[in-house]
Amino acid sequence: MQYSEEYRAELKDLQRELVLLQQHVVRNKKRLLIIFEGRDAAGKGGAIRHFTRHLNPRAMRVIALPKPTEKETGQWFFQRYFLGLPNPGEIIFFDRSWYNRAVVEPVMGFCSSEQYEEFMLQVNDIERMLINDGIQIIKFWFSINRDAQQGRFQSRKSDVLKQWKLSTVDALAQEKWDEFTFYKEQMFQRTHTLKSPWVVVNGNDKAQARFESIRYVLSQSEYDRKGEIGIRLEPDPKLVKHYDIEYLESKRIADKQLAV
Repeated sequence: MQYSEEYRAELKDLQRELVLLQQHVVRNKKRLLIIFEGRDAAGKGGAIRHFTRHLNPRAMRVIALPKPTEKETGQWFFQRYFLGLPNPGEIIFFDRSWYNRAVVEPVMGFCSSEQYEEFMLQVNDIERMLINDGIQIIKFWFSINRDAQQGRFQSRKSDVLKQWKLSTVDALAQEKWDEFTFYKEQMFQRTHTLKSPWVVVNGNDKAQARFESIRYVLSQSEYDRKGEIGIRLEPDPKLVKHYDIEYLESKRIADKQLAV
């Protein structure tokens, strides 16, 4: 995809702000964990690459865990994820996270109903403990509509450079769209908390989703020389919303339609 000069210039400015943020994290031994979740083909990986392109690799990691091994399946569910938690002075990007168990695993039959419920009962307490220990957690959900997902799947199939992204889950994502929606909503309702909110990013336009998610992280962080580059740091509230705001707006629209 070819991007305009204006796009590249704005991206560079946002990435410069990210470098300033990382320098602050390193200098002050902060710990920042950014979780990227969403349906398949929602743009999580591309967004992470835009975040990390100019960051110091010694002070950040991208965690994208494969299917658990036989040994890992016998461990406490969170154990392998905890190995990826940020050390002092480090930013961690989770390309999918422990929230696999909240959506993908129950839809695909990769966990039992008991395992699912146990996770849902534990996760808020665990995140609260991590936050109380000093880890800043940002949880993104990249939201796309059905047509956008189907178009991206077709692009993956036709482009040899993207075919590595195809998975067995992709093959069923459209067929099981409503099931994914049900578990996604359950996840939001049960794990959106004041300290650890879900941040919903409209991902139908990849470029906008990347820019606005970067802006959100920058807006939520304090760091030296913040804003001196002059780029807008506050995300567009029409494209980036906390789940509770998204839910209330959706409910108002649905109620209005029923009234008509």
